[in-house]
Amino acid sequence: MCSKTGAIIVAAGKGERMNGIDKIFVPLAGKPLLAWTVETFENCSAIDQIVIVLGGHNIETGRKLAAEYGWKKVTGICTGGEERQQSVSNGLKLLKDCQWVVIHDGARPLVKEALIKIGLAEAKETGAAVAAVPVTDTIKMSSDDSFIIGTPPREKLWAVQTPQVFRFDIIKEAHASADKHATDDAALVEKLGYTVKLYTGSYNNIKITTPVDLSLAEILVKGGT
Repeated sequence: MCSKTGAIIVAAGKGERMNGIDKIFVPLAGKPLLAWTVETFENCSAIDQIVIVLGGHNIETGRKLAAEYGWKKVTGICTGGEERQQSVSNGLKLLKDCQWVVIHDGARPLVKEALIKIGLAEAKETGAAVAAVPVTDTIKMSSDDSFIIGTPPREKLWAVQTPQVFRFDIIKEAHASADKHATDDAALVEKLGYTVKLYTGSYNNIKITTPVDLSLAEILVKGGT
């Protein structure tokens, strides 16, 4: 059986909370945000090929960036869909002969190689593993009219991140029967009855969704984190 590992970097979002800025190419410590993300996967010995999923208006910019940085593992750049689920599905179609798939948000530029490798090791237990961190705030459940209806125990709650790692046949099956509005690949796999392992992510593995997030990422990068 083929043991190759492919990565899908999903970067087709609209960035609606970035004040009109296309976040995926915004400079982060002098380098496009997407370049930080892709280069971690490019340099990771556990990754054999990379597919980048972009918005249609960014395809040419993405190709130029790949050529400029000489990303040898990037075997495909494709257009995403209106929803995240469609974007991941499009990326899956371009992976060739892979047994494992690592799905990662392009807007999480501070991911480390170690986190990718740990995810792959953990996924071998059940075929699916996702990075997550314990929540630090108390979480409330609310009714439709904003009244508290419950307080789940904090020690049981995790904030899910990416990378999310799956055996190829499992994630392919999950997307074939997916709700097109799904925002989390692990949830699709859970719905099919598969067990998903949580492994400890990093609080520094932030997702850039607002200008404040970008400022924090700058601080973390300059601090060597």
